[in-house]
Amino acid sequence: MNLNSLDYLNIKCNKEVHKNLGVAQLVEFAVKRGEGTLSDKGALVVCTGKYTGRSPKDRFIVKQDSINNKINWGEVNLPIEEKVFNSLYNQVVNYLNERDLFIFDGYVGALSEYKVNVRVISEYASQALFANQLFRRLDEKSLEDFVPSFNVIAAPGFKAKGQLDGINSEAFIIVNFEKRIILIGGTQYSGEIKKSIFSIMNYLLPLQGVFPMHCSANIGKDGDTAIFFGLSGTGKTTLSTDPNRRLIGDDEHGWCDTGVFNFEGGCYAKAIKLSKEKEKDIYEAIKFGTVLENVVLDEKHVPNYDDDSLTENTRAAYPIDYIDNIEESGIGGNPKTIIFLTADAFGVLPPVSKLTKEAAMYHFMSGYTSKLAGTERGITEPKATFSSCFGEPFMLMHPAVYAKLLGEKIEKHNAEVYLINTGWCGGGYGTGERIKLSYTRAMVNAAIEGKLKNVDFEEHPIFKVLVPKECANVPAEILNPKNTWKDKEQYTLKAVELANKFKANFEKFNDVPEEIVKAGPNA
Repeated sequence: MNLNSLDYLNIKCNKEVHKNLGVAQLVEFAVKRGEGTLSDKGALVVCTGKYTGRSPKDRFIVKQDSINNKINWGEVNLPIEEKVFNSLYNQVVNYLNERDLFIFDGYVGALSEYKVNVRVISEYASQALFANQLFRRLDEKSLEDFVPSFNVIAAPGFKAKGQLDGINSEAFIIVNFEKRIILIGGTQYSGEIKKSIFSIMNYLLPLQGVFPMHCSANIGKDGDTAIFFGLSGTGKTTLSTDPNRRLIGDDEHGWCDTGVFNFEGGCYAKAIKLSKEKEKDIYEAIKFGTVLENVVLDEKHVPNYDDDSLTENTRAAYPIDYIDNIEESGIGGNPKTIIFLTADAFGVLPPVSKLTKEAAMYHFMSGYTSKLAGTERGITEPKATFSSCFGEPFMLMHPAVYAKLLGEKIEKHNAEVYLINTGWCGGGYGTGERIKLSYTRAMVNAAIEGKLKNVDFEEHPIFKVLVPKECANVPAEILNPKNTWKDKEQYTLKAVELANKFKANFEKFNDVPEEIVKAGPNA
């Protein structure tokens, strides 16, 4: 198989093929071709058009005997027949044959035993640049011997015919495990490239006994590793970025017998309402080589990060070494501290609590946070949101598979798990107040530094989590959330209401061990 050409993919390109260009070359091509413009700091700013975020109803997995009984089929993992894939694949190949192509060769998985070589082929120079900045890069010698494990073929300009092509719309993201191809068309949102690779890692690694995680990770001066799980808006990026700890990665990791390793070589940070004061590291990483998606520029090409006229999901993609204080290897030891972050807008969860192994598995499978009024159309009061494994859209196997791996890691390495609420106290959203960031940081530090190991705990009567009676640099009176509510009966009513939401959500899981079910809230 000649991997210097694309014949092995049946792509017979009649135009130019640009392979593994440098950052400056890709930026130059992107600007020259009208794919984007430069900001005042030199970042490449692109508008992704109609699709400014992931399109979950357009992501499919080809049904094949080799994977059939391992995939958690349903509304998240939609099946598609191989003949539908083949038809679309042939159409996309014919489309790309008449266009210039840009190729990036790299890999994911900082630990060599588990790395997966990835080739990204796109009609856009800006998407090759995105891949170069997000995935892990190879030296020239390694590129000479490169053999792709998976091929991502991205054709944003190709629009499918929806149901006539056997799919839902003009856009499609199709994973074919046997052919080792991810086929993307109709959408220019580059997050589809990143998350497709994450999804295949979430399938491949459990087969090797490795726990894949949608989390950030950092490491202390003494080599102690901590990991942070949390959905959007819970503070995962903010809290894992610590001047006293080196960042291993901000989004995707694996946990094997020797420790954790970052999948990627870059960061894909939200840019909405970004400011130098609040997120200095991210703000200063937006420079030449960074790809900014859907950020509005003024007449002097200065980004207006507060402008959400294109989308609230504005993004910045940059290499992790654009940030100071990183762990360059992308590798850390076995975590002793696991942090689950939630932003409870009902104001009823404790600011910090300790979880037993079974409770950790329960809350991991639940993946709770809440959306605020005004963040989405139609939401007028806080809304409970559950995303299994804190990343349900990217988990191809049943959540119990990943929860079992988590439980095994906790037990084997004697890791402590803490649930930290970065949301409200003294009442829900609109009545209470957001827990001060300084208090949250103090709770995180106390958990990581082992300062909570020897304090007294009491079990919460409804949520059954273990609440510390004291925590360094945090007022003791806020640790029990009921104390902060003026109306204690109203607190209990709201806590029971949220507990019932947990229980209703958990009913969708079948054949879960009873000890895990019992570790959930009372109602």
